[in-house]
Amino acid sequence: MISLRQIRSFVAVYEEGSFTSAAKREGATQSGISQHLKQLESELGAALLERNGRDVEPTLAGKLYYRECVELLKKLEAAQQSVAVNHVRGAIRVGLMPTFTRSVLAPALEKFLASAPGSEISVTEAYSGVLTDMILKGELDFAVVPAFEGATGISHRLLARDREMLVSAKRSKKTLEPVKLSELGPLKVVLPGLQNTRRRNIETYFSVNGVAVAQRLELDAMMGTLQFVAASDWVAILPFVMMASDIDGGRFDVRPLEDPPLYSEFVLIEPARKAMSPAAALFADILQMQTERSQLMFEERAGRRQQVMAAARRGRGGGDRIVRRDNFVRKPRKPIIP
Repeated sequence: MISLRQIRSFVAVYEEGSFTSAAKREGATQSGISQHLKQLESELGAALLERNGRDVEPTLAGKLYYRECVELLKKLEAAQQSVAVNHVRGAIRVGLMPTFTRSVLAPALEKFLASAPGSEISVTEAYSGVLTDMILKGELDFAVVPAFEGATGISHRLLARDREMLVSAKRSKKTLEPVKLSELGPLKVVLPGLQNTRRRNIETYFSVNGVAVAQRLELDAMMGTLQFVAASDWVAILPFVMMASDIDGGRFDVRPLEDPPLYSEFVLIEPARKAMSPAAALFADILQMQTERSQLMFEERAGRRQQVMAAARRGRGGGDRIVRRDNFVRKPRKPIIP
């Protein structure tokens, strides 16, 4: 199903002529914009844009589709102006994992309630298995869960692709410094239960990349996991979107897995037999926007961290060269014998 965010992403790239400019305009990540375009082209079964390095040129299909999209966005804006008077109303029921309730939910709720003051919202926090069952029973308008192979009666679309982090108690100033797990000593790791999709992905990553694990602790309680990690020498592997609010805090070191990186994909699922209400669609869009802002923050902060590390390495290298040159200059000359 084509989403409004996919259409907005396409129009932004078409008008800006580049993914970088489109991402800045939409307040999203470049990878997020690219993913929206791929999904849209897959849904339509046609290429909309030709990518030549950094330049982007629309295909004939892209030019035709752009005209339709512009008309659609104009009608949407007119509808939004009408809503400003009549408001988006209705009760919605949403299911979220702790991954999203911890850092993304609060700002998303604030924006939603300001945009739809006549609406009521009920949020259920649970893990993916419970949320999927509730969707199948029609007890939720939508839920966000780790990507899975799908199920009959459920439609889904990608909400986010997020970088996994090594989370440990704060003992250094290494937050956002990439880490290669295979170079660390045997780890004591807190992990979700075996039924959790992320658990399977993490165990596969350990096995394929030679990560040594001394002990495993299975704990399907996110707040308990964080409290235990903060007070011990155990670690956890968690998505950045969950730890975004801890980057400047004093409890955790949050470091992206590197060489290779590990990503988790999260999908929005809804009952296939029901159409999402305007209020639910609005909250879904706001939730995705807040998630993309979190990812944009990671890219910016991690990029600055890499620049600082590179500058420090250059400084150390430069210092060595100066010392060697200094030694050479101060080397005593042999006496000249007439």
